[in-house]
Amino acid sequence: MQVEDKTLELLQPLNLTVTAGESLAIVGSSGSGKTTLLSILAGLDLPSSGQVYLKNQPLHQFNEEQRSQVRAQHVGFIFQQFLLINSLTALENVMLPAELANLPDAQARGEALLSQVGLADRLDHYPSQLSGGEQQRVAIARAFISKPDILFADEPTGNLDSKTGQHITDLIFDLNAKEGTTLVLVTHDAKLAARCQRQVEMDSGVLTERLDVAAQTTQHSPEAETLVPQVG
Repeated sequence: MQVEDKTLELLQPLNLTVTAGESLAIVGSSGSGKTTLLSILAGLDLPSSGQVYLKNQPLHQFNEEQRSQVRAQHVGFIFQQFLLINSLTALENVMLPAELANLPDAQARGEALLSQVGLADRLDHYPSQLSGGEQQRVAIARAFISKPDILFADEPTGNLDSKTGQHITDLIFDLNAKEGTTLVLVTHDAKLAARCQRQVEMDSGVLTERLDVAAQTTQHSPEAETLVPQVG
C-alpha cells in the first residue's frame, strides 16, 4: 500500500494452506494484519504481490467482477457489524444472496435456516426490531443460505455480550458441521479460537502457526481439496 510515497507493509511474505472441511482461527492483536489477511483470502482485496487461490481459481489474476462471481458461488461471510439491509425483513435479508445467485427454493431454505437459528417467529421483523444477537443470527443464516464451500467470519462475536456470543459461537460451529463448510475466522477471543482445529497468529504482519494447538488438528485425507493454497 502506498501512502505519500511511502510503502506500508501490512503483511509480510507468507504461505497458508487451508484444507476443505477444516476450521482455522486467525488470532492476533488489533492492527496485527489479521483482517487484512482475511480480506485477501476472500478476494475482497488483492495483495500487491504473490498468489491467492480459492477453489483452485487464481484470485490474484481476476478483476473485481470475476472475484465477485467466485465469492457468489463459493463463499459466505459473517461480519462483526452484521451488515443487514435495514429496509429488508429478516427473511428477505437471508434470501438475498440466494436470489442474486438464482438459486431455487430461496424462501424455503431461508425459512429453514432462520428456524435453525431460533428465529422462526421473527421472519417478518426488520433489523431495527431485532436485538444484536438476533441480527447476528440472521447474518449467520444469510451466510449459509448459498451452501458456501468456505465461510469467512470476522470477529463474529465482537459486538455481543459473553452469553450471546457463546450462543452465536455454538450456532456457527453447529451449522458449519452440518453443512460441511470450511471455516476461516478472525478473532481475539481465545475461547472462540480454541473451537477451531487450527490456529495461526498474526503479529505485525507476520504469520506463524500455533503449534500447541496444531497438534490437535483433525487429520484430512491427501485427496481433500485445497481452498486457499497460497498467499504471498
